[in-house]
Amino acid sequence: MASSWYTLVVDAHDMSSLARFWCGVLDWKVVYEDENEVTIGADAQALPCLCFVSVPDSKTVKNRLHIDLSPDDQAAEVERIVALGATRADVGQTEDVGWVVLADPEGNEFCVLRPKGTLLD
Repeated sequence: MASSWYTLVVDAHDMSSLARFWCGVLDWKVVYEDENEVTIGADAQALPCLCFVSVPDSKTVKNRLHIDLSPDDQAAEVERIVALGATRADVGQTEDVGWVVLADPEGNEFCVLRPKGTLLD
């Protein structure tokens, strides 16, 4: 039997603030919070979720794993997410790519893609 994707854990300096940023990006909500972690999801029964944990060390290099978002309108979504606190990021992408690289308030890179309908688009 194959495994199912349960969560993606994100290290953070301010786990509550970062979790709430991602709630705004994904239109999710906090489903669990204590002094060690904050978990967000579409609802408590929906998988997967994002779990934010507090760590003392700072991010030093480009992420080796990142989130790709597929909005209906790429330009509008980039503008909305930047207004939430993201910044544009340069990871070496060229101007002709079909995605925009952003970084969350703690510097974790993620991409906003052109609209996608399937995994093969």
